[in-house]
Amino acid sequence: MMKRIGIIGAGRFGMALAESLTNAGSEVILIDRNRPAMQNASEFANAIQGDATQPHVLEEAGFAECDVVVVAIGSNIEASMMATANCKELGVTNVIAKASSELHGKILRRIGADNVVYPDRDSAHRLARSIANHDAVDFLQVSEGYSIAEIDVPVNVRGKTLAEADLRKKTGVTVLCIRRFSEEKRSRVVVIPQASDTLLEDDKLIVFGESKHLDEIS
Repeated sequence: MMKRIGIIGAGRFGMALAESLTNAGSEVILIDRNRPAMQNASEFANAIQGDATQPHVLEEAGFAECDVVVVAIGSNIEASMMATANCKELGVTNVIAKASSELHGKILRRIGADNVVYPDRDSAHRLARSIANHDAVDFLQVSEGYSIAEIDVPVNVRGKTLAEADLRKKTGVTVLCIRRFSEEKRSRVVVIPQASDTLLEDDKLIVFGESKHLDEIS
């Protein structure tokens, strides 16, 4: 089923994200006050010129029906806060907000952002793949060039133990924990991995490593 993704802000990150998501097969709604930017974006997204700090503008643009909304405003902290709050008020279940600093990120979480990212232009492509392929996004740039991400178990190591998979040696990433579906709790539980643990097809791996290695393995 095609996902409907809303993006607020058409800076470098927002534009790169919108184009990547469109290429991944998602329906993208992009909104920004900049008319020339929206004219350029209309080639690959449903581009709307408008003020996302106004709740009725987002509602009329269809953001309430989006599966995920990314608030890609980084420089104008007040606008990003208002846009984030507006999306949660509209009932959007998954709001991902771009932050320009740790303090900005804390404020965004306080007002309802489900996920906060600190991305550069290149990481927009990784975030696009995460949104297109997963129900939830778990991506965090820890420092320049290094990230923590949630990924599916690579096909070639499914059914192998963590020791047999040897992901650290083969891919350069470290498995921090496993999110595994529990029939008893009917939800995912966190497993601290042991070398003898078998990697199952439905597992989600929380991994750490260089961003370029995370790109390769995902």
